[in-house]
Amino acid sequence: MDTLSGEPVKELRKVLAPRHLAMIAMGGAIGAGLLVGSGTAIAVAGPAVIITYLLAGTVLFAVMRMLGELSSLSPDTGSFAVYARTYIGRWAGFSVGWLYWWFWAVTAAIEATAAAVIINSWLPALPQWLTALGFMVVFTGINLLTVRSYGEAEFWFSSIKIAAIAAVMVVGMIALAGGFSGSGASLDNLTNDFAPNGAAGIFTALLAVIFSMFGAEIATIAAGESTNPREAVVKAVNSVVFRILLFYVGAVAIVVTVIPASSVIAGVSPFVTLLERLHIPYASVVLNVVVLTALLSCLNASIYSSSRIVFAMGQGQDAPPTFTRISSTGAPWVAVLVTGAAGFVVSLLNYLMPQQVFSFLVNTTGATGIFVWLIITVTHLRSRRVLLAQGVDVTQRADVLTVKFYPWINWLLVVALGALLVFMGATQAHRQEVLLSSAVALMVVTVGLVRNKPTPPVVGSTGARQRR
Repeated sequence: MDTLSGEPVKELRKVLAPRHLAMIAMGGAIGAGLLVGSGTAIAVAGPAVIITYLLAGTVLFAVMRMLGELSSLSPDTGSFAVYARTYIGRWAGFSVGWLYWWFWAVTAAIEATAAAVIINSWLPALPQWLTALGFMVVFTGINLLTVRSYGEAEFWFSSIKIAAIAAVMVVGMIALAGGFSGSGASLDNLTNDFAPNGAAGIFTALLAVIFSMFGAEIATIAAGESTNPREAVVKAVNSVVFRILLFYVGAVAIVVTVIPASSVIAGVSPFVTLLERLHIPYASVVLNVVVLTALLSCLNASIYSSSRIVFAMGQGQDAPPTFTRISSTGAPWVAVLVTGAAGFVVSLLNYLMPQQVFSFLVNTTGATGIFVWLIITVTHLRSRRVLLAQGVDVTQRADVLTVKFYPWINWLLVVALGALLVFMGATQAHRQEVLLSSAVALMVVTVGLVRNKPTPPVVGSTGARQRR
């Protein structure tokens, strides 16, 4: 029975078009982290931040290709949580699923709060806490509608962000061509004092850049609700990586060429600095609107991805079975409401106890993205071995997006992400995040191990998961 009060239903509707999937991935990865957070990376690394973005882009490329192989083999709404359960064990799927849900539930509150700050700067009489809760209500409501409503909202949000970044890139290229007299745009800005803080600056900036790219994997979560899941996920993974590299590396390269990196201030959008230096009127107002759009886009994606993960966990009996209930609109309404409620509570704590509980909760998610990417890497490593034991060679499948240089690329990525965690732990500014995130991860993994004793993964001959 497909109603709010009916019996649990196990399948979501497949209505997302390829354009939705591509923009969902773009929207998840391109947000305030690029529009504002890139200023911090530039301030630390100087023009050498281009190397930082290339390194981060390479990591993203490897992770997305691995996830693309797993998803094209067996598109699933639960994505990597389902794959971890299939190829590593139920405890692994339980652990990564709940960690991912927690990350996005807290992120939803963070994005709602940041969006409320912008609104409050325009309308100071409007209580900031009320605005944040209002955003949570609106976007929880959107996710209770059809999944196509979510897809359309994310498509237009992402289109606005991409159009804005593309416009800044065009303006920057015009400046480099001499279109703005006295702008100071020159290749000398790129070569002078290329790496003011040396290699340490490049790798310190890598932390902020890696975190800003986390979210591209949402496309594989949404693949399970697309009209042609296997074909859609292949197109999304193939296109999104290069598009993200274009808008990240390309946009930042133009910024540090048009204006001196020394003029970029951490916490201030370098795009605003560029436009103001070229005397573009209302630059800060326009970029604030775009940043607001980016924040709301990420809020929308946060509720979507976390609700789908916990829905899939309900299917796999790693969450209450009521989480699999689907409304007459095709939305996993219990999963959406649970995620929305968590976001409401965390948002409210931001105003009741901002320096205690809210800061604590934010820090518990600091390294979660790296943990998730590590699990994806190990899951992919295990998948090839398990499938070969079952007589399935994915490299011979024309319909599967395979990864080159297996298994060396997996081990290289494990070492790189592990080194990044160690670097975070050795950095005063990020040490608390690593400790708290690790504590939460250890707690979740312990519960997963106690609840689900490790058992050998079971995979069917087609590579699809077998429920246990």
